[in-house]
Amino acid sequence: MPPLKTVFVIVLENHNWNDIEGNTNAPYINQVLLPAASYCEQYYNPPANHPSLRNYVWIEAGTDFGIPANNTPDVYHQSTTNHLVTQLQAAGISWKAYQEDIDGLETPLNDVNLYAVRHDPFVYFDDVTGTNNPDWAYAIAHIRPYSELAGDLANNTVARYNFITPNLCDDGHNSCDPLYNPLAQADTWLSTEIPKILASPAYADNGAIFITWDEGVGDDGPIGFIALSPLARGGGYTNTIHYTHSSLLRSLQETFGVRPLLNDATNTADLGDLFRPLTVKSATLTRSGCQIRCDGLVPGYTNIVEASTDLVNWAPISTNVASTDDLVITDSTATNFTQRFYRVRRMQ
Repeated sequence: MPPLKTVFVIVLENHNWNDIEGNTNAPYINQVLLPAASYCEQYYNPPANHPSLRNYVWIEAGTDFGIPANNTPDVYHQSTTNHLVTQLQAAGISWKAYQEDIDGLETPLNDVNLYAVRHDPFVYFDDVTGTNNPDWAYAIAHIRPYSELAGDLANNTVARYNFITPNLCDDGHNSCDPLYNPLAQADTWLSTEIPKILASPAYADNGAIFITWDEGVGDDGPIGFIALSPLARGGGYTNTIHYTHSSLLRSLQETFGVRPLLNDATNTADLGDLFRPLTVKSATLTRSGCQIRCDGLVPGYTNIVEASTDLVNWAPISTNVASTDDLVITDSTATNFTQRFYRVRRMQ
């Protein structure tokens, strides 16, 4: 995974990818997002992992803890601290969950308005809620009304990890007035809300938006996964690598550098293929030496370019490569008739 600074995860509801891709009821997804994004054709919910709650909890912890059905946190609360936001908190990395239709005055432990508690994984962990305490300050500070996101974006005060849950109409779960078309409702919501994130300083500064769906309908999918980022391959890049929600969790853990990998996140690939790789793009011998161009350089980071004659012993030729497009590094020690290999990596 590239060094993403801020991540926004949006989870929508109950649609298979073949019901979305190319569907005229989703013009924003198909005509605006996909041509600009990287996306997956083979992203699934974990095998036989239904209904919703199990998948939301899986995104947070890499397992469903044996939860059999949708129910409230008083029934299925978990005492473990082995989940993502607790790792983030311990590492000093900020996080926030934006939930549409809550008031932000108490821990949202039950359905209210069109907020579905089963779509809010964080309230199922005792260390977040003080074991189902509606007045628990930590939960109230981190689980906020979605209406606050726009101000946080404008003020550049969003957390590094932001989990966004639309309400039951906007996430495509229910059929609601005025459209009475769940897919069109979710697409319309995205068309209104995604531009706000794209226009923010947090997104511009090595940010990313991940859009996915909770589960397949009738089976395990594939379901959609769309990645938008200045660091993504973009341009409609797609792959057929097999992913699940464990891939998303692993990618988040790698992005933020927290360990150990949680449960099934150890058994899957991350989503790094959706992003521009850090690589040597070309090496051209000239009179002054070998000119090396690199791709995938990230603004705000420095890199090291190394050379080798045997792919075993590597020596740096530049240890402070700024992240600018089409940067040229010259290896003045390169000579004709001498085999040279080059590589580039980010400095830790």
